[in-house]
Amino acid sequence: MEAHKTGRPAPARPPKQWYGELAGVAATALALGVGELVAAATGGPSAPLVAVGGVAVDATPTPVKEFAVAVFYTYDKLVLQAGIVLVLAAFAAFIGVLAMRRLGYGLAGVAGFGVIGVLAAVTRPSATWAYALPTVAGVLAAAGLLVLLRHTLPRPALVPAQDLGVSSGPESDGAAQEALTPVEGARPQSSDAGIPLADGVGQSPGRRRFLTLAGAAIGAAVVAVPGGRLLWAQRVAAARAAVVLPSPSSPAAPLPQVSAGVPGVTKFVTTNGDFYRIDTALTVPQMEPKDWQLRVHGRVKRPLTLTYEQLLARPMVERYITLACVSNEVGGELVGNARWLGVSIKDLLDEVEPEEGADQVVSRSQDGYTAGTPTAALRDGRDALLAVGMNGEPLPVEHGFPVRMVVPGLFGYVSATKWLTELELTSFSDFSAYWVRRDYSALAPVKTQSRIDTPAAGKRLEQGPVMVAGVAWAQHRGVSAVEVRVDDGPWQPAQLAAVPSVDTWRQWSWQWQATSGKHRLQVRATDNTGQVQTGQAHKPLPDGATGWHTINVTVT
Repeated sequence: MEAHKTGRPAPARPPKQWYGELAGVAATALALGVGELVAAATGGPSAPLVAVGGVAVDATPTPVKEFAVAVFYTYDKLVLQAGIVLVLAAFAAFIGVLAMRRLGYGLAGVAGFGVIGVLAAVTRPSATWAYALPTVAGVLAAAGLLVLLRHTLPRPALVPAQDLGVSSGPESDGAAQEALTPVEGARPQSSDAGIPLADGVGQSPGRRRFLTLAGAAIGAAVVAVPGGRLLWAQRVAAARAAVVLPSPSSPAAPLPQVSAGVPGVTKFVTTNGDFYRIDTALTVPQMEPKDWQLRVHGRVKRPLTLTYEQLLARPMVERYITLACVSNEVGGELVGNARWLGVSIKDLLDEVEPEEGADQVVSRSQDGYTAGTPTAALRDGRDALLAVGMNGEPLPVEHGFPVRMVVPGLFGYVSATKWLTELELTSFSDFSAYWVRRDYSALAPVKTQSRIDTPAAGKRLEQGPVMVAGVAWAQHRGVSAVEVRVDDGPWQPAQLAAVPSVDTWRQWSWQWQATSGKHRLQVRATDNTGQVQTGQAHKPLPDGATGWHTINVTVT
């Protein structure tokens, strides 16, 4: 007779898979939450998500990074973090399934996750032993939750066969013990010795307790991940608010009539909130001024270390300077102009006395990012600054607080390091900075560019006078002329607004007598050296995009 009729034990069914998947996701979420809180409590070293994400950013091929910037603009980091979370969720679900079936396998998976996180943290530039603490704490929390969830896992209980209406047949072996049959959700029975008979797991509180624990862990993580970051960010924000910037010993010149007076043209001064942000930091680095130091070392005769207070005590220079990103496409918006306050880099280098042959200054960020700037460009008299202020207030955290570099005439990837902590004098032959190792040019002078801001591409216009206007830039050379043409016709000179120096962009405008039909508008600029902006189209890699900004409009 079959086993279920004889009262013999039927094989215990494994737990439903979704229990394991939920357990894994909950444990991983708890690990991330605990990691963020520990990172905030220990002074902001890399939390697990940030550490692994940083490695992912560094390992991403250059074409993929360019694609991300082109498609997602300044939201590329958010998209990357979302992708990492999705991958972690899939891995977590797999670990959870293993843990619910064999606890040892699941814990081994958690340990593997921990090893990856620790290695990612401690191999970050400038890492200390404290960088491993957030990941270790998160892994221990995840392992403990997996053990607890497995202990509370709803399992089939074994109940006497006679309670199910099954009688013993003549084929029974005559043993005194009653036959047992698994029934999911039934209360486990005990032997005469008081030992639970429910598959050796013990008395299970059931599905409700399992879901409560898992849900609580996920809920705690939802609060802890942003909460940990907010906790640390609030400390830095309070420290920033307490900063009192000194008055400049060399103030910016009063602005002339810099506006073209045409609605729709980009404002001459970009507000801090609208200024573009492109960098490799997965999350915004946070540093209090009391913890900030700048090391100036390498091939110099007199190495120097400065605190934030010592930097603020030096003579301050204030200038309007336009910055541009090498990833900016023709007509793009990764360019902005601000009023910067800072210390002259030239004066600082003169003080440390670079050795002969030290033709590169490597700047390092708090998060390890590096940029290589030609030493000559920092000492040729241009207003290269260690900036502490932006548009009349301390640097926003997103733009490099406490200190960043601002160098007119060079693309940002070689000159505009944010969250600056180090300047090392070296040579281009001895060291290649972050983007140079990723196929970008070591020397990166800003190219002469121009952009049509109004009318917008694709706009329908009425016949008659139409103001065409925009901005043009050629930092440290200056813009001497802007021309516009319609439908490949002759180039027409535009009117230029005034500028305070050659280091800022320039607004321009031109009145067009629009006729009905579809038209193509193009713009080009000429810099003060007489170099005319090239019409040859080229992508940003390796040293900046080229071409004429072109838009199509319809006149009715």
